Amino acid sequence: MDARVALLHLWAVLLVLLKAEQRWSDAAEEVYTNTWAVQIIGGQEEADRIARKHGFINHGIVFGDYYHFRHHAVEKRALSGHRGMHVRLHKEPQVLWAEQQVVKKRKKRDLFEDPTDPDFPKQWYLSNPSHQDLNTKVAWAQGYTGRGVVVTILDDGIEKDHPDLISNYDADASHDVNDNDADPQPRYTQRNENRHGTRCAGEVAAAANNGVCGVGVAYNAKIGGVRMLDGEVTDVVEAHSLSLNPQHIHIYSASWGPEDDGKSLDGPAKLAKEAFLQGITQGRGRLGSIFVWASGNGGREKDNCNCDGYTNSIYTLSISSTTQSGSVPWYSEPCSSTLATTFSSGNPGEKQIVTTDLRQKCTDSHTGTSASAPLAAGIIALALEANMNLTWRDMQHLVVRTSQPRHLSALDWRTNGVGRRVSHSYGYGLLDAGAIVALALNWTTVAPQHQCIQPMLTEPRDIGNKLVFSKSVDACWGRPEHVSTLEHVQARLSLSHNQRGKLAMHLVSPLGTRSTLLFPRPNDLSSEGFSDWAFMTTHSWGEDPRGEWTLEVENVVPSGRDYGNPPSLPPSTHPLAFIV
Repeated sequence: MDARVALLHLWAVLLVLLKAEQRWSDAAEEVYTNTWAVQIIGGQEEADRIARKHGFINHGIVFGDYYHFRHHAVEKRALSGHRGMHVRLHKEPQVLWAEQQVVKKRKKRDLFEDPTDPDFPKQWYLSNPSHQDLNTKVAWAQGYTGRGVVVTILDDGIEKDHPDLISNYDADASHDVNDNDADPQPRYTQRNENRHGTRCAGEVAAAANNGVCGVGVAYNAKIGGVRMLDGEVTDVVEAHSLSLNPQHIHIYSASWGPEDDGKSLDGPAKLAKEAFLQGITQGRGRLGSIFVWASGNGGREKDNCNCDGYTNSIYTLSISSTTQSGSVPWYSEPCSSTLATTFSSGNPGEKQIVTTDLRQKCTDSHTGTSASAPLAAGIIALALEANMNLTWRDMQHLVVRTSQPRHLSALDWRTNGVGRRVSHSYGYGLLDAGAIVALALNWTTVAPQHQCIQPMLTEPRDIGNKLVFSKSVDACWGRPEHVSTLEHVQARLSLSHNQRGKLAMHLVSPLGTRSTLLFPRPNDLSSEGFSDWAFMTTHSWGEDPRGEWTLEVENVVPSGRDYGNPPSLPPSTHPLAFIV
């Protein structure tokens, strides 16, 4: 089978700058709302004036000079955008940018089970006689319990009056973006489908020694919740949530993303991308907000989390799951962007996660990668308490250096070019609370970032059955932007293909570390290909980027000669980049 590459570029980056505006799309039709995101210079009064002039209600600032407008004369849900309103807004000299908001599919990443009534002895992942646990008791014994650290759960709300959460609840770390008020209390229904955020919150900061449920990993941390999944999710909703009170909140934990259906290719849009960038540059007094993300539950659908622009981002700390027995769960998605792992559910008969539940109850059946990300957020809170001067990049370094491969079974464990074990299912292994706290105490902040950009491939190429392309790079040797040590690596490319799911991609570093950037996805029948999509790997962390890099793109299910779609994309200026 042949496929024609319309455009292929490789980026290897430690820190990614995504400057170009990007849109992800599915085969499904977009649903347009009656809300707009509008960038306006001149302040609140000017925004109010423009809103009134064109019949909008100004719902206020998202962040910076971006505003949230709603127009009641426009249909709330439509299959096409309102062109006239769009044109009129853009005619205003003070309007720098405007976009009608579309509904984004976001799925909570847990596997729903019936609740039960747990207690601390049931929390096998926190304390286990075999020591196959998260080593939290060692951190607790040193006095680190999350005190002084603020974590917020971006989800469907948080039951702020739950008896195991109320003492740690933080109103300044909470908001209801769905209903635009300060109260994140979940909406109660007969099916209790809005229990997700409350379950995640208890994993982080359920109080200790109060006779209720179990304990959170950081049981003295402050916990908040953002209600943003119980309604239409738009770019504005996501950006507002990701940028809530960034000088107060230290850690944002998210257990949601695009649908884990094995065919979606989706990620943050303009405002959400800007919220991530502002978070890591301005949040926490310029140390950087820490975004912890669940890697996804699409294993049964043979999904790949590098097709999820949230877990695939260098700004998020992507966390996968392992079972009680240390095996890969059936729902786990392999990908090279995963940094580390915590425990969650497995096959029938294996224990699940103990936490708070809706209606002031408790459960021992929280599941999926939804349950893994909050455990990681709690462990990161312990490390921050030990050293509040850690930057967002420092935290990723600590995770890489202290995560433990032992006890975790997978067929793809490999040793990278600097001697670290790494896996597509587990990243660098199981988080270790005792080890990360110990290393955090005397950690020296990593050097400033450098960015080196070099072109890898700028001419269209046919893949055929397999395209292998190698190029030697100097990582800007002798220049101020010289990169000596890698963190993240990206392969950023555009290509056309008539069935995207048949493609596999691999990247080999100069030291021989082979990352699978894309596994085949049988459910992905899209003919849209990839448009300037950045695949990311953490597997070369710590390596010297100088030398020969090899990119392999292959059709894994050949069936005669299939040339895919003809080239349709213009030449790109995006080249190969290394960043430290």
